[in-house]
Amino acid sequence: MIRLDNLTKVFDTPKGAVVAADHINMEVPRGEICILLGPSGCGKTTTLKMINRIIRATSGKVFLDGEDTTGMNTQDLRRSIGYVIQQIGLFPNMTIEENITVVPRLLGWDRTAYKKRARELMDMIAMDAEAFLKRYPSELSGGQQQRIGVARALAADPPVMLMDEPFGAIDPINRAVIQDEFLKMQAELKKTIMFVSHDIDEAIKMGDRIAIFREGKLVQYSAPDDLLSAPRNGFVESFLGEDRALKRLNLVKVREVFSDEMGSVKPDDTLETALSRIDDFGYQNAILMVNDRGEPAGMITRSVARTTRGYCRDHYQTAPPVAQLDDDLRKVASLMFANDTTWLPCVDARGRVCGHITQRAMTHHLGSRYRSRPEDSAPLRSQPETKE
Repeated sequence: MIRLDNLTKVFDTPKGAVVAADHINMEVPRGEICILLGPSGCGKTTTLKMINRIIRATSGKVFLDGEDTTGMNTQDLRRSIGYVIQQIGLFPNMTIEENITVVPRLLGWDRTAYKKRARELMDMIAMDAEAFLKRYPSELSGGQQQRIGVARALAADPPVMLMDEPFGAIDPINRAVIQDEFLKMQAELKKTIMFVSHDIDEAIKMGDRIAIFREGKLVQYSAPDDLLSAPRNGFVESFLGEDRALKRLNLVKVREVFSDEMGSVKPDDTLETALSRIDDFGYQNAILMVNDRGEPAGMITRSVARTTRGYCRDHYQTAPPVAQLDDDLRKVASLMFANDTTWLPCVDARGRVCGHITQRAMTHHLGSRYRSRPEDSAPLRSQPETKE
């Protein structure tokens, strides 16, 4: 959907020519999010802004959906691309509705159509249309304004969106919420997005592909898992940080690692039965007790089962936390550490026990990727190797 062909920008300065973007070659498939990462001044924002000609390229071409944009009218090009920036850029003298519908009105949409679109987008960004559409930007919080900025970029339903650190100025709690909401929207809308960020964790969470820049050059362009497991050189490895193995926890879901083998007992089972099943299935010398609906109801420990007579319903401890199948391993690891355990029961969408996950299984899964590193995590098109 987006293809950059030897895209280059050279700035003339009093001290001579400065190459801000050096023959960038990239392809972003339709419906994917590509995150541009790198230190300040590395060329990522320059590359982004050349796509909609906020900065004009010195040489090279930009293709959108296979069409060379070189001959396109600049205003038409910009109106066909959604654009979100960190400073948001809402017009202070316009209502929220007027801000959202700027581009549809410029494109000549019917009044009924653009008003309807504004309400649809307010629902999409989880803001009450009745409460907010007639307000002005100064009456909204920073996080709310940022959501409106995203809605405005989506108003004319552009196939391509450019986002320049759109969540960078928002506090961590609201940023995580907005990121989650944006990913939910993206799952439905399937826009093709290029997204500048300084936050590696944000890039791993948000991106289908990540491009690492250095001194105007594209150093590595890979899927997040390939990037973390096989950094191309020392610069990429140091940029990702020494905890890059832990960062991969964000990328793996419980359903990829858990085992569907799970021993359990019912409240009416005897402690003798519990002891037998602990020998067969127990983790940390205990067995899970489930109710008639298959939901976690408690734990029976080996010490209790071995020294006490009676039924499980009378001698259980509190059930451990559970892992949902769509949880990522970072959340699971956090639960394990917080509860001093090396395993958790797993539940399905209805809360029924469907297996278990262990620390050992997580470690093995992550380590297996390093033991079978891809030979090459090069970009989709050939890119000159960056020398250290």
